[in-house]
Amino acid sequence: MNKIFVVGHVNPDVDAIASAMGYAWFLNSRDGDDFIPARAGPINAQTAWVLDRVGMKPPELLADASPRFEVVVQRLDSVTPDQTLREAWVIANQTGTVAPVVEADGKPYGLITGLSLFRTLSQLVGTHPRRQQMRLSEIFDVPSREAADVDVPKFKASLRIRDALPRILREERNDFWVVDEEGRYLGVCRQPDLLNPPRLKLILVDHNEVGQSIGSLDEAELLEVLDHHRLGNPPTRLPIHFWVDPVGSTSTLVSERIEDSGLSAPPSLSCLLLAGLLSDTLGLTSPTTTERDHQAAERLGRWAFVGGGPLEEEDIASFSNHLLQAGVGLAARDPDSVVSSDLKVYDTAKNCFGIAQVEVMSLIKLSDHLESLTEALNRLCGQRGLDFALLMVTDIVDGSSRILMQGAPLVLDELPYKRLLDSTLDARGVVSRKKQLLPVVLALLEE
Repeated sequence: MNKIFVVGHVNPDVDAIASAMGYAWFLNSRDGDDFIPARAGPINAQTAWVLDRVGMKPPELLADASPRFEVVVQRLDSVTPDQTLREAWVIANQTGTVAPVVEADGKPYGLITGLSLFRTLSQLVGTHPRRQQMRLSEIFDVPSREAADVDVPKFKASLRIRDALPRILREERNDFWVVDEEGRYLGVCRQPDLLNPPRLKLILVDHNEVGQSIGSLDEAELLEVLDHHRLGNPPTRLPIHFWVDPVGSTSTLVSERIEDSGLSAPPSLSCLLLAGLLSDTLGLTSPTTTERDHQAAERLGRWAFVGGGPLEEEDIASFSNHLLQAGVGLAARDPDSVVSSDLKVYDTAKNCFGIAQVEVMSLIKLSDHLESLTEALNRLCGQRGLDFALLMVTDIVDGSSRILMQGAPLVLDELPYKRLLDSTLDARGVVSRKKQLLPVVLALLEE
């Protein structure tokens, strides 16, 4: 539980992955603690291309912050069913409560507890005068299986504690088995620890809204936020570090923190951070791009384009072109993936809605996919419980978008974009969901 996970938003893009990995590296380099980069969902095609290009593996998947049984398990010493009660007694004295009895194949057999031991003594001694004269040594020579409670519930280490609480509270016992996926012994956990488990420690990057974060965020201990989006942050029990800056990418902020500490990121990580920056700013052409992003690109390029590095033959322009091409296209992608891989969900007082975005090299072939994309948007609304959904299909060459809407309220008919014959909206010059489309949508919804 000393681990601190650095994690981006659900449906992670390159910037979410890059900033999580980059910020975890920086914090480990600066503080020497156990910071672990994580992701809140599967990586998209563009991120997969970047990671392969720079020779790095995706960070650990962390889809839910709810504590698991693995965080409260204690791997106590154990005996086999054939070993004597004498040997189990030694363990019970050391643990203060129980002695696990485990089969040779690693499967739990039973727990020796104070209650099970008392029941065994009652059976061995009973009320017969002669049996009451049994020596303690005779009792200790009994096989451990005779004194074990074999009805102790087993819980997999990966199971969420909260999902098992109703059963735990019904059981009149304090100790439970924790097993692996094959049912082998991992240890024992106790009810007091299950009722108050340690919280997962998190640092959020590239987002601060609950609806875009990993599940059960309220069960975690939030330590810090590093982001470049609008505010919609969850409440915290204690004050935290909260950094939100209006730049084009969180990778920009990570590179600034690295430089301000007198450090430089390794070439592969610098390449990844540069990819996060270029992806989020459409190669430094998006309206969200600031002078600080240009400075960060120069900084990261200086660290990345070095001899022996994965991009030693590249420069910012060529790498940006390859990167953006890796993330575009509709023909080879499943429609459900198109509307969900880069999706942001927003909650207002009256609506819960999503805006997805996909990048293409040209809008000419969009008409071939309109029906399947509209159906996918409809499924998305049902699966995610959204009131409505929008999809931005962005032409990164022309610098414009077409917008598809599903279930949108009438007020969005007032969006300032020309409606075409195929019912899509022609959003000329609109490429940024965060800075150009979202503010207009929110303004209309609030009227």
